[in-house]
Amino acid sequence: MVDQLHQYYLDKKEPNKSCLLAMRDIILNQDPNIRETRKYGMPCFCYYKKMFCYLWTDKKTDEPYMLMVEGKYLDEPELEEGNRTRMKIFRVNPNKDLPLKTMERILKKALDLYRDGIIKT
Repeated sequence: MVDQLHQYYLDKKEPNKSCLLAMRDIILNQDPNIRETRKYGMPCFCYYKKMFCYLWTDKKTDEPYMLMVEGKYLDEPELEEGNRTRMKIFRVNPNKDLPLKTMERILKKALDLYRDGIIKT
């Protein structure tokens, strides 16, 4: 039986399903202390039980994105703030190769906020 956590991915249509699953693997491979859970109906990734990013799809474009919880601390041109005060998102085109280096750089900077004590764990 597939648990609710994985059902989110399985319910998606291609190419979003493959894209989100690949993004999931990239996030989980950044640090052994990252755990995946589900919050607000979406995959949530925690570092030492502290939320640091989510995966979701845009309601208008249906394209996947990675939401960085403490995005306000991340000065990355690829991140969109929109009307959010705390979080920023990184959009991904599911029809193109994932920008692996960019994703890893953003994830490392986000995790360093927790590792360096800027965000308490």
